[in-house]
Amino acid sequence: MKQEMVDRIKNDPDFIHLVKTRSKFAWILTIVMLVIYFGFVLTIAFDPSLLGTPLSEGSVTTVGIPIGVGVIVSAFALTGMYVRRANREFDELTAKIKAKAKGE
Repeated sequence: MKQEMVDRIKNDPDFIHLVKTRSKFAWILTIVMLVIYFGFVLTIAFDPSLLGTPLSEGSVTTVGIPIGVGVIVSAFALTGMYVRRANREFDELTAKIKAKAKGE
């Protein structure tokens, strides 16, 4: 790619908007996942009896099992949120930027 085209793309307002929006969204999702994960790990570290509490009287399943599954499911859900937004919004903007760069 020629430097002229790279400069044109970097200075494109749509490209600047895409980078800012995508970065902000990715950081928000990252922070949410870190809070969920480290909340779970810190609970294990500082109050393991909470997660070891049986769900009901005589139950073998503890509170920690569904919460652990929830941590895993939340990772998939957050990934799905990113993919959905990328497919709907970010891909359109990328195609628009590419078309402008090619002169279409």
